[in-house]
Amino acid sequence: MMLILTRKKGQTIVLNDNIEIIVTSIEGDQVKIGINAPADVKIYRKEVLETIQASNREAVQTPLNLQQIKQMTKKNQNME
Repeated sequence: MMLILTRKKGQTIVLNDNIEIIVTSIEGDQVKIGINAPADVKIYRKEVLETIQASNREAVQTPLNLQQIKQMTKKNQNME
């Protein structure tokens, strides 16, 4: 189900009592929005999220050999 709303510049939409979406400007066919949300709320453009998800799927499907695991473990120990 999709809710469709009409908003003008400067008007807001509130989600879950703690996320505010503000229409900051409208220029031609582009709408700029601002989002106020708690720091623990992840906000991504859809195309970025899809890229992250594809990368994660690829990482899970690509088996690591023992040498790669040793190198990753060594890098992590050096960072501490």
